[in-house]
Amino acid sequence: MIIGGSGMYMAIIVLPEVQQEFGVARADASLPYTLTMIGFGVGGVLMGKLADRFGVWLPIMLGGSCLSAGFLLGGGAASLWYFSLVQGLLVGMLGSSSSFAPLMADASLWFVKRRGIAVGIVASGNYMAGAIWPPLVRHWVDLYGWRDTMMGVGIFCVMTMLPLALLLRRRPPGHVLVSSVANDQAQGASSNPQADNKPTQSPEHSLGISAGALLALLCLAGVACCIAMAMPQVHIVAYCTDLGFGAVKGAQMLSVMLAAGVVSRLIFGLISDRIGGLRTLLLGSVLQGLALLLFIPFQDLSSLFLVSALFGLFQGGIVPAYAIIVREYFPPQVAATRVGIVIMFTLGGMALGGWMSGWIFDVSGSYEAAFMNGIAWNLVNLLIVVGLLYRQRQMKQRFLTANHAA
Repeated sequence: MIIGGSGMYMAIIVLPEVQQEFGVARADASLPYTLTMIGFGVGGVLMGKLADRFGVWLPIMLGGSCLSAGFLLGGGAASLWYFSLVQGLLVGMLGSSSSFAPLMADASLWFVKRRGIAVGIVASGNYMAGAIWPPLVRHWVDLYGWRDTMMGVGIFCVMTMLPLALLLRRRPPGHVLVSSVANDQAQGASSNPQADNKPTQSPEHSLGISAGALLALLCLAGVACCIAMAMPQVHIVAYCTDLGFGAVKGAQMLSVMLAAGVVSRLIFGLISDRIGGLRTLLLGSVLQGLALLLFIPFQDLSSLFLVSALFGLFQGGIVPAYAIIVREYFPPQVAATRVGIVIMFTLGGMALGGWMSGWIFDVSGSYEAAFMNGIAWNLVNLLIVVGLLYRQRQMKQRFLTANHAA
């Protein structure tokens, strides 16, 4: 996931150079990232279907090859549209997408009792990519230029991801899948104090809504929270450049943000094992909104580094929480596909948020309005999660009332 995650951050890191070389506005220069995230989301569903049927090794093998091809072709792009197309199709849809949703879903199939921390550990690889790649790529861009840097990373990806894919050919043990299904379908009391808060056979038993409606609400929540999340992640390098701190400081700030996200995903993984996926998502959403608010008044270098670290620490557990929720409310046999669908919408939110923030900057001349826009979308996410938790509480009360009457 660390190597495959390079595709998610490359367009962010080289955004100032791409804007300058092609002579475009900030919103147009954000287009490669937008298409990468859209492709990443759609590709996650396709790769999830492959993983459900053949195992996770095949998507990783395909993804490593396409990611490498995307970087090599992108490094030689003669126009912004060609560069954007390569980023969206090869780097996003067929490249990096193979190393995110399929790997999280696969990890969830190997564990029952400690599924949250297992998924959190695997998902932390995505943020470790964000901590490792920005400073390295900025260093290489300063020495060799953004084109040669992309080509070099492309060669590295194919040389490492293909051998690693062969190590992932083993499927989850059959007894783990059987235990997972039995655990999801268990009726009655459990030694786990959170068991009453988890579904038994289907979403209707705990939320009173259909599986399709739950999936739709999770997708909408994912779009909203990730529009908010995209503002700092996509534009922090450009934001620091505008404030006079330079692109190198911006890349370092992004690295700090995503390194804190690694810690966040581990902590939130442990938390989700105790309180469940929905409550974990609520906690992450509240904290993310607080961190976005802190970006507005603090604009000196040291304060921005601190707020960036807090933002990474607060929001890192949000996306893995969706994978946990899917495993709590849907059968394991379709885990990778369902996770892929939800992740597709979260990444669609990242793509929309990246472009939207650039457009707001072009219109207003500053990023303050873009931060306020992110906070508004974060509130939408909060309302959805609170609504689902309210439905869960209602259904639990009805269940207890019915049992007491019986």
